[in-house]
Amino acid sequence: MVAPSPLLSLAAGVMPEFSPGQTVAAAAKSGWSAVGIWYDPATWTPATTIEIRDRVADAGLVVLDIEVIWLKPGPDDPAHFAAIDAGAAIGARNVLVVSSEPNPAQTAAKLARLSDHAAAAGIRVCLELAAFTTVGNVQAALVILDTAGCEDVGLLIDPLHLARTGGAPADLAAINPRRFPYAQFCDAPARGPPPSDVPAIIHEALDLRLMPGDGALPLAELLAVLPHDTPLSVELRSAALRESYPDPTQRARALLDATQRWLR
Repeated sequence: MVAPSPLLSLAAGVMPEFSPGQTVAAAAKSGWSAVGIWYDPATWTPATTIEIRDRVADAGLVVLDIEVIWLKPGPDDPAHFAAIDAGAAIGARNVLVVSSEPNPAQTAAKLARLSDHAAAAGIRVCLELAAFTTVGNVQAALVILDTAGCEDVGLLIDPLHLARTGGAPADLAAINPRRFPYAQFCDAPARGPPPSDVPAIIHEALDLRLMPGDGALPLAELLAVLPHDTPLSVELRSAALRESYPDPTQRARALLDATQRWLR
């Protein structure tokens, strides 16, 4: 018997030049079951909330996540709590958080306050690690999560970031499966820029990701160690994909087809 495909979500980062409404429309027209939404505090309005809420409801789409809350030094940013509220209003399951806060204890405290706010709103905070953030590997993320003391805070794993921070799927095996409400998904070469070359790592993450199966990341091993029904946000930020498919629906369909082929 063939195992059922996980819930697949079109990540917001696949469509950086399009609005949230256009991203939802592309996901719906191309056959995705879920979608991710980019939250820009400078342009998001109450009308945006209503538009996205209604569009996803009409299309029958799951909103897997809303992004991104970026923690930085200093006091809590009201825009972060507004992003959580917007996510809850459109029915998002998760809100993606990254950090440039250099103090792990401060990161944990801010994460705990966000988590409390999110829990009351019915949405879940998920911390993502990456080489260009101050949460630079799985171990650092786990220290922050333990310090925050919030069991509901998720750990978001991106296979590219996991590899480029020196991690491997085996590093996740001992972590409570509840920490993984969803994961990101993409491919890339087995080896990338050196950890010291942060600009090159960022360039790869934003422009050089590959379709599932076109690279050499241990994707099968990652899926094997995650809970079997973990939803996947297909985070394929790629200049080549954008150039090959300037139409958002065609881009979304090409990515969905490639992902489903790999899963089969």
